[in-house]
Amino acid sequence: MEADLSGFNIDAPRWDQSTFLGRVKHFFNITDPRTAFASEQELDWARLVVEKSRMGLVPPGTQVEQLLYAKKLYDSAFHPDTGEKMNIIGRMSFQVPGGMIITGFMLQFYRTMPAVIFWQWVNQSFNALVNYTNRNAASPTSVRQMALSYFTATTTAVATAVGMNMWTKTAPPLVGRWVPFAAVAAANCVNIPMMRQQELIQGICVKDKDQNELGHSQRAAAVGITQVVISRITMAAPGMVLLPVIMERLERLRLMKRLRVLHAPLQVLLCGCFLLFMVPVACGLFPQECKLPVSYLEPELQDTIKAKYGEQVLFAYFNKGL
Repeated sequence: MEADLSGFNIDAPRWDQSTFLGRVKHFFNITDPRTAFASEQELDWARLVVEKSRMGLVPPGTQVEQLLYAKKLYDSAFHPDTGEKMNIIGRMSFQVPGGMIITGFMLQFYRTMPAVIFWQWVNQSFNALVNYTNRNAASPTSVRQMALSYFTATTTAVATAVGMNMWTKTAPPLVGRWVPFAAVAAANCVNIPMMRQQELIQGICVKDKDQNELGHSQRAAAVGITQVVISRITMAAPGMVLLPVIMERLERLRLMKRLRVLHAPLQVLLCGCFLLFMVPVACGLFPQECKLPVSYLEPELQDTIKAKYGEQVLFAYFNKGL
């Protein structure tokens, strides 16, 4: 029997986004690394199906499973604000394959200065592209701002890694293994705000529950960017903190001492295992659509909202980005 899809809302979340568990399930779905390798034909099909479904033009014979799969591909590859196809490296679904390689090599090659500098540069290049791809698209970023944020974040990461490497030369070996995480955390605190500085300067677009634009808020931008920074550090923390402890113990084994060539591939594989779970968990820490009381916004914006809507609008909503 054919399913009745006349009232099907393809944009309605499958899981409750007001709960942490619901958000984690949602991001497990759209950050599935397999979707990063979907063909262009599949992605174009997904966009067509989603757009037709929004217009109520679902082809006869279409199954619910097909619609859900199309939405999964669409959410993984197209920007939520603009609907444009995102570059593959910047997609959250590429965080596991891309991040596991870079993080694994950062943790493996932390002893020599050239290796530290090279892999921190590679990581910040990757992060800059991810941050730009997942920005709130309502706030345009100039080429000059992107270049400045990239340079600042890379310099911060390299300076932190090099400085801490020198400082930990006399410390236990395990402490030296944690240097890459300290560099990544420090760089995230710089890279994301710098890449999205236009939102902090001009404010982020806030709307009411019916998606009517209320204005632009710098306070909302600061909240959203802070949450993204926390999420990114949380995403990296378990792998970059626990994996050095694991490798420190494994490398004492006779087999691992003989087969040193396996150290790097093993770290990459273990990083992938951590990221497979931590990407959706970190993305789900905070709601994608943030909700703030109007009373928290700038006084001028509060006055504008009250003048137009009176006391009817109590909360403002905005996309915090990823």
